[in-house]
Amino acid sequence: MPTINFQPLSCHASSTPPSGLAIAVAARRGAAGELLLDYRLHGLAALALPPPAVPGPADGLWQQTCCEAFVAPAAGPAYREFNFAPSGQWAIYDFAGYRLRNERWQPPGAPRIACRIDSDALLLSAEIPATQLPNGAARLGLSVVAATPAGDKSYWALAHAADQPDFHLAASFMLPLP
Repeated sequence: MPTINFQPLSCHASSTPPSGLAIAVAARRGAAGELLLDYRLHGLAALALPPPAVPGPADGLWQQTCCEAFVAPAAGPAYREFNFAPSGQWAIYDFAGYRLRNERWQPPGAPRIACRIDSDALLLSAEIPATQLPNGAARLGLSVVAATPAGDKSYWALAHAADQPDFHLAASFMLPLP
């Protein structure tokens, strides 16, 4: 079994991270070209988790604790956004450019999500089949919205490219797709 290399996410400077919360993510490719993502959130006492739900598509997942991935081709403004909630729900959005959503696009199938709690950590694994990735997928932005029991949110990512949290900025898609 290959070693999974986790990379720490940083909290955006405009939000206050809950005490004791640390978030890391790992990305790798599977044998069939699928994208495998593993999110590790340490400090569960600081988090509010959505209740379990019937797995399936749902909008507005970012309003609660939610893991996200943005996948883009090597060039051009198009990208796909993937949301994975600890509840088991998910969302996939296709964009022609910055926040320019293709409303008619429908995802070809569903990602697979597994979530477990170990001690003080939430581990969420997501598998995105190659057919759901945009053509020429080459860049990756990884992020998490972390909600507290009081309803406060902090915004975590590999890179923050603006003064306000905005995971849709192409400058945040900085990780080469494995």
